[in-house]
Amino acid sequence: MKREVFLFEPRFRVEETLAELRECLEKGWTGLGYKTLEFEQAWQEFSGLPFAHFVSSATAGLHLAVRILRERDGWQDGDEVISTPLTFVSTNHVLLHERLRPVFADVDEHLCLSPESIRERIGERTRAVMFVGHGGNPGRLEEVAALCRERGLRLILDAAHMTGTRLHGRHVGPEADATVFSFHAVKNLPTADSGMLCFRDEAADREARKWSWLGIDKDTYTRMYDTSAYKWMYGVEHVGFKYHGNSVMASLGLVSLRYVDRDNAYRRQLSDWYEQALSGCDEIGRIPVPHGCEPSRHLYQVLVPNRNEVMLALNRQEIYPGVHYRVNTDYPMYADQRGRCPNAERASESVISLPLHLGLSLQDVTRVARTLTEVLGSSTPPPGGRMAPPRREP
Repeated sequence: MKREVFLFEPRFRVEETLAELRECLEKGWTGLGYKTLEFEQAWQEFSGLPFAHFVSSATAGLHLAVRILRERDGWQDGDEVISTPLTFVSTNHVLLHERLRPVFADVDEHLCLSPESIRERIGERTRAVMFVGHGGNPGRLEEVAALCRERGLRLILDAAHMTGTRLHGRHVGPEADATVFSFHAVKNLPTADSGMLCFRDEAADREARKWSWLGIDKDTYTRMYDTSAYKWMYGVEHVGFKYHGNSVMASLGLVSLRYVDRDNAYRRQLSDWYEQALSGCDEIGRIPVPHGCEPSRHLYQVLVPNRNEVMLALNRQEIYPGVHYRVNTDYPMYADQRGRCPNAERASESVISLPLHLGLSLQDVTRVARTLTEVLGSSTPPPGGRMAPPRREP
């Protein structure tokens, strides 16, 4: 009987995680503080980023990043943020929540925002760029960061897939005004769900801590250890959110963080095996990784003809790939920009994410690649043959 091969399969170090959780339970503190502070410090040491605020999800982190930059810079309703339509909807939903207008730029061969397309979209009301590191790939992030500096724009890095991605030996994040990582259960550093918001400066980090705790200027853990007579008294500066992380999720994160570099190395090995096994299949388009990058390899993606039929054929062989992503202009709140990003729209119709997780073996990868090649060999390719990645604009 064939083994089912799924797109994702979270892996936890159970005994170590239970030991971290036991400390929370024995101390009697499972909320904000204690392990969340420990995890923030560990993340700063791992990433080299100067500030880190543990939040309940990457979506919460993105919303906080946009809210705080809007407040600090005085953005107005209807101001514009250039973003990608080829992403999970939370990237762009947070802009709508803040009454800002996402303006979609097209993607390049990395499935990340094209600097040339960004430049074309910059207008009088452009305030920021939201860059998504698709699948852990930084694309041309450094060029985008330089463009933002040139034009006086804020840069927000949606690094949900980028835990452990390094460029020229340095973890991604210093390029941006705000960077947000995801620790969802299927991400490279799994918890159940949580994230990390990393601002470039301390003042923004302080504001994030207030906004994520209902606008309150002193959290419960801090007040518990305050020895003054008025430790119970706090101010409320904003109509904030309840977006902070908790010590249960931080306990899972602390253990996952110890292994993330080792785990990412294995994900890169799996990706290399895919590359070798698929090298002779002309119908497949590859997504390149830029020079000098050590990617997290959250995803291994290829471009194939007749994508939906191919996925159904793989499912019949108990192989279950995924799609990242359906282009956001397919949804009614973004449909007014349909047709503006042809590369993203073509990629959305042909991209497929092959199974990639720590439970896979060389035998599994070989089986997936062989089955995919056989399926493509038996299907009718579209005019033009092999699927090519989007071309870089001249």
